[in-house]
Amino acid sequence: MAGAGLLLGSLSAAAAPGPSPHPAAPPTARYWVRLRHKAGVQFSPAAYFSPAAQARRQRQHLPACDSTDFPVRPDFVRQITAVADSVTLVSRWFNAVACRATPGQAARLRRLPGVRSVEPWPVQTPVVASTKQANERGTMTISADDRQLARRQTASLGGAAFQQAGFRGQGLRIAIFDVGFLGAAQHPAFQRLLAEKRLVATHDFVRNRPNVFVSGTHGTEVLSCIAGLLPDGTPLGLAPQAEFLLARTERLNREIYAEEEAWLAAAEWADRNGADIINSSLGYTDRRYFPEQMNGRTSLVARAAELAVRKGILVVNAAGNDGEDPDWRTIGTPADADSVLAVGGLDPDTYLHIDFSSYGPSADRRVKPNVIAFGTVLAAAPGGYVRTQGTSFSSPLLAGFAACAWQQNRSLTVMQLFDQLQRCADLYPYFDYAHGYGLPQAAALLRPAAPAPRPRPSVDFVRQDTVLAVLIRPEAAVIPAQVLPLYSDSVTLVGGTRNTTVPAVGREELAPPLNKPGGNRPAQSQPPAEADPGLVPLVRPGYLYWHVADGRGVLRSYEVREVTQRAVLQIPLRTLRPGDTVRVCYRGLTQSYLVP
Repeated sequence: MAGAGLLLGSLSAAAAPGPSPHPAAPPTARYWVRLRHKAGVQFSPAAYFSPAAQARRQRQHLPACDSTDFPVRPDFVRQITAVADSVTLVSRWFNAVACRATPGQAARLRRLPGVRSVEPWPVQTPVVASTKQANERGTMTISADDRQLARRQTASLGGAAFQQAGFRGQGLRIAIFDVGFLGAAQHPAFQRLLAEKRLVATHDFVRNRPNVFVSGTHGTEVLSCIAGLLPDGTPLGLAPQAEFLLARTERLNREIYAEEEAWLAAAEWADRNGADIINSSLGYTDRRYFPEQMNGRTSLVARAAELAVRKGILVVNAAGNDGEDPDWRTIGTPADADSVLAVGGLDPDTYLHIDFSSYGPSADRRVKPNVIAFGTVLAAAPGGYVRTQGTSFSSPLLAGFAACAWQQNRSLTVMQLFDQLQRCADLYPYFDYAHGYGLPQAAALLRPAAPAPRPRPSVDFVRQDTVLAVLIRPEAAVIPAQVLPLYSDSVTLVGGTRNTTVPAVGREELAPPLNKPGGNRPAQSQPPAEADPGLVPLVRPGYLYWHVADGRGVLRSYEVREVTQRAVLQIPLRTLRPGDTVRVCYRGLTQSYLVP
């Protein structure tokens, strides 16, 4: 064999100087071809859209169709197909065609009469994506601690209030875009979902085939955080009675631009098939963009998400897992889009921002993330159940919450629902760029419309010579004792040697921090307990949240600190500017001080 190798090498060297009988074909690249118009096309919305899609538009007082729903002119597509190397996507929404072509073919495409522009995608080499994980295997052995986590991930959102009202997502249709749903078709967590035929449709947009139960387990875990059940019937998410559309839009361990095309194709498919909500536990960041491009207008996928919202679909998207990445830290796209509900991660042990969750704001300084949910969950995976982490799982917890909220009032438009989801969060109207408006609460959303009595202030602002002091009022200084769990295998979570300092979360780099946090952080904490006999009642920590906003409402600094004394905060006046607003949220009440 060695001799053969040498012989082949010498033949290659001898042949090198001569002309090749078959010159190498010029390389192809990916192009986005925008078309001029849709003149003359015929379209019947009743024939194209499913009954569920038609009903969604009627509920939200949207037209039966608009020009973005019309098909792309077939003659334009034929002309492009005849010139390009291959066509990979035809988009009605954008009246555009994605294709692969050589530079010479791209030049010919630009001369076609129906073509408005031909734009190259930036060159990008596929690499391992930092936010994606290898397939996980579960176990049917569920500890008391894991069972407690499963109950808390829904109870933290007030899930019992939805259950008592009979809201479990019935009548809502949720589309999930992910890398694959390996094992979901056989998993006991979805036995009822499959038996009741509430899996409406599936499609793999990577390989253009119906089967999505391939490639990765990430989608299986995400689905379980909306519709999964433990063997004893404990729900892992808040909408186990919803209907589902499953779309594979991602390649495992790779990030390439074709995935954004697949996301767009899946969104058009979800719209046609009547999706009310899209859950997208995906994000695109430094593999193809710069942080300053996270403005909701640059990426194809952000523009596609915005258009989905215009069709009456709520888009819920994970904020991202780059909070500890010094080169990025910020949200990814499409979470950057203005009308996309970006969901950050919450630490179940502290009820503070979980370290890996990406920070806001968007590049144009809008509030992101919008809300938060547990970033550590118990989820279904092939073989059983697994404890896993990521804003990928915060997002479906909120998608299930949104389904119940919409079930309660189907007449809401998508942006009215978006607004309610922010307003029912436990920090609202306070916000910061780590927690958004906080953790949505079902009880606040279900509360009667009659105005509640105005609560008494919990803090006082006292302007002194050089500082603005924030003092806890005496009547708000009584903090109830916590009731700790008694499970034997949870002992390590409520004691031990872990670091117990409250982290300084997400201060903006535009201004130096005004104070340093201190004190101890409590172990395992939670909002006031609901009427659930299987859930250990715990009291939420008495954190004080505060920020400094400029006259445009953009935060210059923010911090969370544990309250250990009534004189909780002193802000040097030299760090404040005229027109700034200092906001403090303590025990559910937000108060403001306007700097003269």
